[in-house]
Amino acid sequence: MRVTELAAGFAAFTLLSSPLALPQGGPASPSAQIHVPDRPGKPLFAGEQGRQRTEIHYDPQTGLVRLSLVVQDSNGYFIPDISRANVAVYENGVRQRNATVEIEHAAVCVGVLVEYGGHYHALNEALAATISMAVGQFADEIESEDEVATWKYGDRIEEISGFSRGKDSLQQAAASLRSAPPFSELSFYDALIAALPQVQEQRGRRALLLLSSGIDTFSKASYAEALAAAGRSDVPIYALNVGPMLRSDPSLYGHSGPYTRLDWKGAEQKLGHIVQASGGRLYSPESSLDLAAVYDDLMENLRVRYVIIYKSATPPSEHGPRTVRVELVDSGTGGPLRIVDADAKPVHPRALVEGRYDPAAADGRTMDR
Repeated sequence: MRVTELAAGFAAFTLLSSPLALPQGGPASPSAQIHVPDRPGKPLFAGEQGRQRTEIHYDPQTGLVRLSLVVQDSNGYFIPDISRANVAVYENGVRQRNATVEIEHAAVCVGVLVEYGGHYHALNEALAATISMAVGQFADEIESEDEVATWKYGDRIEEISGFSRGKDSLQQAAASLRSAPPFSELSFYDALIAALPQVQEQRGRRALLLLSSGIDTFSKASYAEALAAAGRSDVPIYALNVGPMLRSDPSLYGHSGPYTRLDWKGAEQKLGHIVQASGGRLYSPESSLDLAAVYDDLMENLRVRYVIIYKSATPPSEHGPRTVRVELVDSGTGGPLRIVDADAKPVHPRALVEGRYDPAAADGRTMDR
């Protein structure tokens, strides 16, 4: 089946950040409510989440449109249990009555880029212990159909393993990173710019995972160039900022030592901006004990989507881009869907609600950004 994928610039969706209003006449009946699981009252990621991209696939042979989108609460947690009856899809302002709704847990293709070098021996020993442990724990999240590749960088980027299925290569990478790296510069921006295209050329649900402090001492590329590359790519970047875990390592003698002169805070801020530009998330755990929850949150955000499929009712003779709008509705009243948490408090969803696609792209033409 020939399918045109329209993502990033081709499917420009808007986030609803304001609470959904209740329908007139009072709240929906309890049976019409969506109850979400009890979850932490704040997000696990740091700073602002980047804009979550939505995919639109159009099949010109069947007229089927496939939307793959995120519906999450204000803390970035996925909202489950939304059914076909709760979703209203409009194309060019016309309600599409044949839409189906499913939850997809997709296989993923992840490039892992790890920091592996620096100016200080004690810091490099702590870095090796932190990085190898973090890579090993991430391997526990990888399933048999997932693909993963690993690179390390000091003064230059080096491939540890190319893209392959399953977790074996990642476990081997973790073992190879246990020894302290040699003295080197850190060319973080150059490594990021080099890794992104290698992930982008892969198929499927792609992402780049950074295990890095964000410190750069030697790149030819500038921070502005790295930020622009992240924004141009359609690969979301998820960053695990290892700075807090490194600084808490007892072998570094608390707050003394030459590495205290490193601009940890500035590096974290730049790392956060790069991640946000790509549509990903930044995590800054204080301890390795937090990694399991961090990786669960990361992989849920990467893997899980609502998939809406409908046959376009727009006549083929109508040329040009088609607008698509998705609303969450109460199946009984037709008003906005009411979502509550375990304590019956309203949950304010951030739902992707408006986008567009162009059937002409199936003939090689694309829509401008």
